[in-house]
Amino acid sequence: MELTPHTPLTQLPGIGEARGKKLEKLGLRQAGDLLRYYPRDYEDRRQVWTIRDAPLETKVCVRAMAAQAPALSRIRGGLELVRVRAVDHSGSLWITFFNQSYVQRAIQPGEDYIFYGTVEQMGSRRSMTNPIFERADRQAVTGSIIPVYPLTAGISNHLMLTLARQTVPLCARQVRETLPAKLRREYQLAGAEYACQTVHFPPSFEELETARKRLCFEELFYLSLGLSLLRGRRQDCRGIPLPPAPLEEFTKLLPFAPTGAQRRVMEEISRDLSQNRPMNRLVQGDVGSGKTAVAAFAAWRAVRGGGQAALMAPTEVLAEQHAKSLQALLGPAGVRVGLFLGSASAKQKREARQALAAGEIHLAVGTHALLSQGVDFQNLALVIADEQHRFGVAQRSALAEKAQTPPHVLVMSATPIPRTLALIVYGDLDVSIIDQLPPGRTPVQTYIIGEDKRARMYNFVKKLVGEGRQVYLVCPAVEEEQNLKSVKAYAQQLQREVFPQLRVDLLHGKMRPREKEGVMAAFAAGETHILVSTTVIEVGVDVPNAALMVVENAERFGLSQLHQLRGRVGRGGHASFCVLVTASRNPDSLARLKTLAATTDGFKIAEEDLKLRGPGDFFGSRQHGLPQLKVADFSGDLRVLRQAQDAARAMLEEDRDLSRPEHAPLLEQVRELFSETPGIFN
Repeated sequence: MELTPHTPLTQLPGIGEARGKKLEKLGLRQAGDLLRYYPRDYEDRRQVWTIRDAPLETKVCVRAMAAQAPALSRIRGGLELVRVRAVDHSGSLWITFFNQSYVQRAIQPGEDYIFYGTVEQMGSRRSMTNPIFERADRQAVTGSIIPVYPLTAGISNHLMLTLARQTVPLCARQVRETLPAKLRREYQLAGAEYACQTVHFPPSFEELETARKRLCFEELFYLSLGLSLLRGRRQDCRGIPLPPAPLEEFTKLLPFAPTGAQRRVMEEISRDLSQNRPMNRLVQGDVGSGKTAVAAFAAWRAVRGGGQAALMAPTEVLAEQHAKSLQALLGPAGVRVGLFLGSASAKQKREARQALAAGEIHLAVGTHALLSQGVDFQNLALVIADEQHRFGVAQRSALAEKAQTPPHVLVMSATPIPRTLALIVYGDLDVSIIDQLPPGRTPVQTYIIGEDKRARMYNFVKKLVGEGRQVYLVCPAVEEEQNLKSVKAYAQQLQREVFPQLRVDLLHGKMRPREKEGVMAAFAAGETHILVSTTVIEVGVDVPNAALMVVENAERFGLSQLHQLRGRVGRGGHASFCVLVTASRNPDSLARLKTLAATTDGFKIAEEDLKLRGPGDFFGSRQHGLPQLKVADFSGDLRVLRQAQDAARAMLEEDRDLSRPEHAPLLEQVRELFSETPGIFN
């Protein structure tokens, strides 16, 4: 069989239908897919140690001879053990394999093997458990730098390595070079074939860095080109300028004096709205920084200028909360707010739609229901999306299409993102930051506890509820099915055994929307004392009476996510607390949690999260609608990012829309990178 990049993986030896389906979960269907399926890590298996000199507590290669035939024994619960003693001139190594009975036949006494694993020492005896091994004269998985790939259940790294060895060299030869030679010379970039081959099988870490630099640059260059083209389109786009209005006229409506940061952002929005090109602005503000007041100002300006505004929220409960607070705030200025929910009755929907189309509703607040057919505006001038990461570019565009002329767009996010990353994630938007909390906001005290303090934590819950407060208790959503049972079981156990006198309720992502809304509404009304939940409450209704957030298995969450969860409490005048429960002894995990306990500044936390975890936390969701990057790491590749942005800027100064024939491959790459962003470059 002749292998090509389009050869289905199921045609390769050892890949049947079942394995093929598991590989599909990783996005791997054809041989060529493996080329861009980059390793997540590398293991240096080049150095071989003697038994005596091998470092402890780290993975190493040891060369030794099997001194005797492996012995198989079966112990409790059907567990199989294979034990073998290996020797060299420096000493003995006792090796144990769990549930790998084939080893009894695979290791032959008198033969030399390379064993790759962690050497441990008890007294004078050295041992290894479940090492990778192969005959010393047939090295395939030792003696080199070995790639470690992202995996799924039923797919081992050994299988991925075998597939990569079969496909990468051939597919790399067929990779088309798309970066102009002049650009490669200027930035000292390797060729495409070399980079694709070397990132999988690097002869050295220096050569790996050369390959990574090329691939990072390429990815960030095309991303920068695409985002610059997007911005260029915006600048060419004509919008409706809204007449200016004095800020003081709006601030008189507020029951409080806005912070300096809120005023600054309102002025930025005001300038945008007066332009004859549509505003496209992201407002980032930490939890409780007062983004709703800023959104209210933008809506007020739109309505005062003769237009209508729409605010899209991620949940019905949050939409209802926004509608209520905005009507109370803007009603005195003559602004009529209408609510658009999927769960509304046919009569309510009909009446709201008629009033909106007639221009009687000035500000439409709703969920995705706002996107429904039949929801028509008389003169839509402003679109506001709350919690931007829940609404992608396509959804914002769908709502904007309901306007006769491109409307102004304001998106809000309570997920702080370092400015460098914000320019990438929200590259089609201008970025404003509310970096100041209103006075009187209660700081949340954060504590890290181990399992040994669980009883004390439960007593603290009882004490707070006794004082009239409410409590969130969050479990991690790791594997949905398994975790769902654990969340349900935990809620039942708490109700039955720990808090029989209190009302405990349950919230998780598998519930029907109406069930979820009912649970949140009961909690908001103070009917529920303790809400056991997965992270679905990360973006949720404002419950000022909730004063304690308990997060189980806190080490499993990203710092930014923990900060979001913590932001659910401290919204009233009561002392508020966040308790992070962990059984982990991992020093890195504990250091991350200590970072959270030490500061409430979301931007500092986001910077730290980016350093510790890389951009996965921010790029883990495709909701923002911009491309998923495969190799670039914003915490370590800032220099390459700046070079790529400079190169893209220079390229577009030379050819504004990449229309020259020699730049056709560049435009094709941009289109491919943005292929999953509907309606942008396709």
